[in-house]
Amino acid sequence: MELWNSTLGRGFILVGILNDSGSPELLCATITVLYVLALSSNGLLLLVITTDARLHVPMYLLLGQLSLMDLLFTSVVTPKALIDFLCRENIITFGGCALQMFLALTLGGAEDLLLAFMAYDRYVAICHPLNYMTLMRPSICWLMVATSWILAFLSALGHTIYTMHYPFCKALKIRHLLCEIPPLLRLACADTSRYELMVYVMGVTFLITPLAAILASYMLILFTVLHMPSNEGRKKALITCSSHLTVVGMFYGAATFMYVLPSSFHSAKQDNIISVLYTIVTPALNPLIYSLRNKEVMGALRRVLGKHILPTQCTL
Repeated sequence: MELWNSTLGRGFILVGILNDSGSPELLCATITVLYVLALSSNGLLLLVITTDARLHVPMYLLLGQLSLMDLLFTSVVTPKALIDFLCRENIITFGGCALQMFLALTLGGAEDLLLAFMAYDRYVAICHPLNYMTLMRPSICWLMVATSWILAFLSALGHTIYTMHYPFCKALKIRHLLCEIPPLLRLACADTSRYELMVYVMGVTFLITPLAAILASYMLILFTVLHMPSNEGRKKALITCSSHLTVVGMFYGAATFMYVLPSSFHSAKQDNIISVLYTIVTPALNPLIYSLRNKEVMGALRRVLGKHILPTQCTL
């Protein structure tokens, strides 16, 4: 109990990637730009999907949820890292660390499952277009969204409680961008081998299973697209699917490295870089990847901005 109480009282020192960087000022400026980009692009995409009635279809409902998850995910991590660096204050309390881990696991897990549901949506739209509005009716879409959030919430709650129950008796320096399971287990002064095995099994279940479903969906989509008689329809389907696969590759690649690869493959520097990819870079790029090549989104964006900008210009 002494170790537990000591950890509760002192908290942790969250070193992060900025303090270990050779040029921290430049990296800080880059992360700030990416964070502002993530906030503005995801917020704008959410606004467009919410306000434009033409985008009130299953595909964009799921895309709106992805933008919401990205916006919240990067906000859980980035402001804390930037404030710590600027104020030279790297302390995070025991409760703050647990909360950050819980939120990051919830949002990351929900996005993981949502990407699989988005792949199913594309599969139904391209391979079974006549049954699309039946198989992807609003009740099913909201069930997919709720399933993503609930399963991620339950998994994150269990992992957070179990990780934080360990006594931490080492230097209490977390050489990582945020409080996550792998770097925290390195600080534990108890045997964590069984729990590390459980984290590995859960990582395979939560990451590899949805990834396998995504790959299977896109193999079927590719087979269908190659047999399409219309070049325009084939091109539109390939553009939509390539955007989704780009997002899938960035997110699953980084998450698989963190939670599926054995600990012998990890180093503090590599883990920091990987965590930046899926907590800062990916949320900033996702809305750009989905919107820049999507004529419907760009058209809705012009309509929404036109409604807000033109009246202002007329009053001036």
